[in-house]
Amino acid sequence: MLFNVLRHVTVLRMFERFTPLSISLLLALASVSASATEIEHLREVGVAEVDITPDYPIRLSGYAARTGECIGVAQHVWARALAIGSDKEHPAILITVDNCGVPMNVHDEVAKRLHDKKGIDAAHLAICSTHAHSAPWLNGYLGNLFGTPIPADQQARVERYTRETTDALEVVVLKALADRQPSRLSRGKGGALFAANRRSPPGGPVDHDLPVLVVTGTNGSVRAIFASYACHGTTLGGDFNQVCGDWAGFAVEYLEKEHPGTDVLISLGCAGDANPAPRGTLEMTRQHGEEIRAAVDVVLTNALIPVAGKLVCREKKIELPLAEFPTRAEWEARARATNYDGRFAKRILLRLDRGEKLPTEIPFIVQTWTFGDNLTMLFLSGEVVVDYALRLKHEFDPSRLWINAYANDVPCYIPSERILKEGGYEGGGAMIFYDWPTPFAPGVENRIFETVHKLVPKEFAGNQRKPE
Repeated sequence: MLFNVLRHVTVLRMFERFTPLSISLLLALASVSASATEIEHLREVGVAEVDITPDYPIRLSGYAARTGECIGVAQHVWARALAIGSDKEHPAILITVDNCGVPMNVHDEVAKRLHDKKGIDAAHLAICSTHAHSAPWLNGYLGNLFGTPIPADQQARVERYTRETTDALEVVVLKALADRQPSRLSRGKGGALFAANRRSPPGGPVDHDLPVLVVTGTNGSVRAIFASYACHGTTLGGDFNQVCGDWAGFAVEYLEKEHPGTDVLISLGCAGDANPAPRGTLEMTRQHGEEIRAAVDVVLTNALIPVAGKLVCREKKIELPLAEFPTRAEWEARARATNYDGRFAKRILLRLDRGEKLPTEIPFIVQTWTFGDNLTMLFLSGEVVVDYALRLKHEFDPSRLWINAYANDVPCYIPSERILKEGGYEGGGAMIFYDWPTPFAPGVENRIFETVHKLVPKEFAGNQRKPE
């Protein structure tokens, strides 16, 4: 703006319409306007982290093959929070948790506490799981993971850890709120290549984008970094029985070591059908973490886009219908098997005998945080497959859209219509571990997209957006 004023002053001087005094006044006004623009980009931002590593043995989540509690800690796991906005502006709270899945019961309890204590609405709270498969099991997530109830003492420790983690999520938010100070938000986008589609045949679609949000203090120091990548936290396999944050945990560890005083948060994109490649060892986990660190550093060296505009948070909970149930005779036939499916069928029959009604639909949360016309952050529940990311980037402007999954609840895999028809693990086979009686009914993908289009402003539509 100052350049434009000087240019106009030069032109006007040619016509001798300005005195030196009037030119000085114009320059002063330009300086005030430039300062106002800088102030406009300042936001109250706070960040905090809390160690949530248990100091007692506990069942880890993610793999049904583990038959006992963990035998140690390879890496500490954390909950981190980013608070954006003043109390007057109704702050938005982002929490990232090194865990396979934070279930809705934990989300809702944290949301209730924050509403009661700070007046924060649920739409302003996003809890994102890193989907690390070597993190402690939380009560309410993957309800049929092991196919049979675990011993009572082990269950008691799972419930204890769930309570402690719920408390920690509240604490980390309160710490982030207390830490708020004037800061600037900026963003960029990089990429990492270790995510690979795990379905057959090989070579399926992936999303290698790595969006990055940077929080900078008024002194120019980087206070926080938030990045997202679409890949399962499964570099470590089921034979690894120690607490660890997988690739996301190491990415954070390396970035925080490289940038002292900076808190780093990692979330996942649409990673439902993406695994790390290669995978299987702790060294490979470190390699993937290092790849993320290096990719984020590249983004930090490039020109970043200021995140401007009023922050508006929206949320809508919808129901996704399940397919028709098998008949009782079909359940009884399945129950005669001695495998995992047979045990699940017996579980269903016991529920029917108790007079329980089997669920016919699954709750699903769509949440958006929109910064003016600058950026929309989208938060989707569940293990959303990559087809969603590709379609979202087709129907909306991909340069202004940030997609997060595993957010606010992880009820199951969320297949696209293509994968639902193909079947397989993500298309319905995994529902048994999540304790759902059937796969989804057709139409799930469009139902989710209809909701997304209602929440994302039309200004973010892409050039090839499908008609509503």
